Amino acid sequence: MISPLFDLRGKVAIITGSSRGLGLASAQGMAEHGAKVVISGRKLEACEKAAADIRAAGGEAIAVASNIGRKEELQALVDAAVAQWGRVDIVMANAAIHPWVGSVLDLKEETFNKFMQVNVQSSIWLAQMTVPGMLERGYGRFIVVASIVGLVGDSITGTYGMTKAADMQFVRNMANEFASKGVTANCIAPGTFKTEMARSQWEDEETMKWYFNRNPSKRFGDVEEIAGLAVLLASPSGGYINGQTIAVDGGHTVAFR
Repeated sequence: MISPLFDLRGKVAIITGSSRGLGLASAQGMAEHGAKVVISGRKLEACEKAAADIRAAGGEAIAVASNIGRKEELQALVDAAVAQWGRVDIVMANAAIHPWVGSVLDLKEETFNKFMQVNVQSSIWLAQMTVPGMLERGYGRFIVVASIVGLVGDSITGTYGMTKAADMQFVRNMANEFASKGVTANCIAPGTFKTEMARSQWEDEETMKWYFNRNPSKRFGDVEEIAGLAVLLASPSGGYINGQTIAVDGGHTVAFR
């Protein structure tokens, strides 16, 4: 039985980057609570497998391949959801890129532009494509997956963190504009989780030692630990949470040492 607090039946959710990792766990969580979910990523085969697994578990899901850095592919993603189910109620902008690390003094203009287009511009495009329909129906949830590196300074991953800080400001702006019309916007800021994107961190012995010493929980996150928050923010119970960035990091950002 689905709790009325987290009832997503009748709602349609697009989750980018949801063929694996945090996105897949969130899509599975939303499907378990009744949402019809659109699985999206760059590789159609992986998306189809994820969607098939959700259907096998009793949920409703379709797969649509999409590169979030290309506006026309995002539009096709939204169009596919509307063609299948007639609406989009929830967007979880989870996909992002982290193709480069290093000093800001070595940051090339083309690298910066790529970071911004994929990690920031894509969320704006998605909002432009979906929020008008949410406003018409008086219900919408726009969730952006940021990162704790958008909350702190870092000399190595600072460019990625800059895009994530922009995501946080974006949801604050969205909340101010649309809160009175039933559409919320929030960020989830994960710490290090055992995902493919973070593999270089959780497989490196020195990084793991540093992280465990710095983090009160003394461990990395498991992808399932994102799903509950994603469901909350997507659900009726999340309706008064707006413009917020919620860190899911085991206490990393609140630890002094």
